[in-house]
Amino acid sequence: MIDRFVLKRRAVLHGAAASAGVAALALPASAQAKKVVVGTWGGDYSRLLAKNIEAPLLIPKGWEVVKDEAQAPPRKSKVQAEKPLRRGTTDIQALSAGDMYDMEQAGVLEKIDYSKIPNAVNLLPEMRYAWGLGHIYSGKVILYNPKLIATPPTSFAETLDPKHGSKLGIIDIQYQYTMMAAAMASGGSMSNYEPGKARLLECRKAGARIYPTNEALAQGLKNEEIGLCIMWKARAVQWQNAGIEVQTVAAKEGVPLFVSGFCIPKNAPNKEGAYTYLDAMLAPSAQEAFAVDMGYNPTVKNAKMAPDLQKRVGFDEAEQARLMDLDYGYLSSNDTALKEWWDKTFKG
Repeated sequence: MIDRFVLKRRAVLHGAAASAGVAALALPASAQAKKVVVGTWGGDYSRLLAKNIEAPLLIPKGWEVVKDEAQAPPRKSKVQAEKPLRRGTTDIQALSAGDMYDMEQAGVLEKIDYSKIPNAVNLLPEMRYAWGLGHIYSGKVILYNPKLIATPPTSFAETLDPKHGSKLGIIDIQYQYTMMAAAMASGGSMSNYEPGKARLLECRKAGARIYPTNEALAQGLKNEEIGLCIMWKARAVQWQNAGIEVQTVAAKEGVPLFVSGFCIPKNAPNKEGAYTYLDAMLAPSAQEAFAVDMGYNPTVKNAKMAPDLQKRVGFDEAEQARLMDLDYGYLSSNDTALKEWWDKTFKG
């Protein structure tokens, strides 16, 4: 979901071709008050926000939704740059839990008033942050092609093993989670990635392939250049839907969480719109649709999934006991050093 280039554009979901400025001028003052500006990634995520939340739940009630699309780093920088302003330019921001933590530490986020979100009564406790709330979640698991890997790995240690040589795929932009998995496999923890570095260097020396993006690794799986990797279970579901031969295993060491959620800038111009959006995103219908379309788990208890989808997307009772949230403080404090080691030592 997070690439290293910046895509800046605005998509207006009120009318087919009018720009945001023109649309706003054409609306009476009362209608303009029902506009919510959503900072989000582009691509499938933005499309599915429109399909599953905005079109069925907000636009029929008179809300105009304007998208401010870019990858997370420039959006975070923009909100922080707007901190001195009385009114910012976005009402709500879609970010990972880690990025929300960074923004909270920068002092730019509104403390969430859950009393303004009726659907939050069903929100899972793990998805309830002071500075934001989870929209969808998945876990980091092992993916393997049974045609190429005769014995399914059951742990990160078995997966990140030099014996796999060039059949092991590693995603460049997933460096944090790869280092995390290697640490868990090597006696480290969510708060100490150092023990995993030697393991990763051995894998690299043995021929592990590095792919720049999730999509590039998917092509490697499809072409059978590689036979195993570490990835979100949700992404595996998407690839299975696309016909890629891949199975998943929840690692013995644990299942690190990935949480995608929303937060509200302190100077959001329309906080009523932000809370309305948050409530709509937690509606069971929207949550269930995201599970079908994107392969992520709902964050509310009253969303229902068909048994076959639950098996592919979710986690059984034993696996749920191994779900592990990240140490966001550790990541925030050490990310620069981790990235430098990854680029200069591991890749270099």
